[in-house]
Amino acid sequence: MKIQFVHAHFDDYEFTAAGLFERCRQRDGAGFLGEVVVCTDGKAGHHFRTREETGRLRLAEQRESARIGGYAFHQLLLPDGTPPREACLRVDIPLLAALWQAIRRFAPDYLICPPFLADPLAGIHVDHQAVAEAVRQVAYMINVPHAFTPEYPADETRSQPCKVPVILNAYDDYLKRSNTFDLAVEVEDAFETICRTSWCHQSQISEWLPWVSAPVSRPVPPDLAAWRQMLRAGFQAKNAAFGIDSEQAFEFYTVTSWGSPADVDALLVDLPGLSRRHSRLDQLRRRLG
Repeated sequence: MKIQFVHAHFDDYEFTAAGLFERCRQRDGAGFLGEVVVCTDGKAGHHFRTREETGRLRLAEQRESARIGGYAFHQLLLPDGTPPREACLRVDIPLLAALWQAIRRFAPDYLICPPFLADPLAGIHVDHQAVAEAVRQVAYMINVPHAFTPEYPADETRSQPCKVPVILNAYDDYLKRSNTFDLAVEVEDAFETICRTSWCHQSQISEWLPWVSAPVSRPVPPDLAAWRQMLRAGFQAKNAAFGIDSEQAFEFYTVTSWGSPADVDALLVDLPGLSRRHSRLDQLRRRLG
């Protein structure tokens, strides 16, 4: 089992898919390979640290999260060797080429990315929307071996087929009530790992997010115990928003048709913790045909 998580920022993974990765690792051990791909340089997300300091610190925080969480981390680099700039990500040929190369290199069974939203009334983060649109656009090209050989030269007379993953959308907090889901994955057994990996991002949860959230009050957690309580409240709020009456922690995913066709029975086998009770499997079966 190989799952690749592709998102915009350092710390997006911990708040949307860390539970599923940990449940897979608990079940499969070394038989599970998980990779997190971050598509920006992380330099914009702070208010008193310089851009260069912020980028270095956030990169170090993600690497520590990867060490604790037991997953591989990959910072996306454009064909010129530089990471895309945070806060102004755009879908262009270099970004598409870099994603194509990263996906083909890892060859995941499942790829998780943010949702692409067309609702003009919903809030978005420009970087999240760009990653979603880029994954959607590049999905068909994953098994097109000459699509980006101008950017990544290869022997065009020796092409090998590349697996196209099933592509899932993760929950996106910026969308608020515009979020939807097909799959509810119970991640209670992974909750402590989610706490510990997300706690690595001190530049965000203790510095930047409380500052940028104003005028909405967002307390600074003084220690891991307080952070654990804040995370628990966040999970319960998402449950309530989706009408799930449970104290257990859940992550939520939507099945797209961007990549390989999904199969509900295969999802039930492949994704540990997938709840038959709380997922919308009958609707999903009808939609998938």
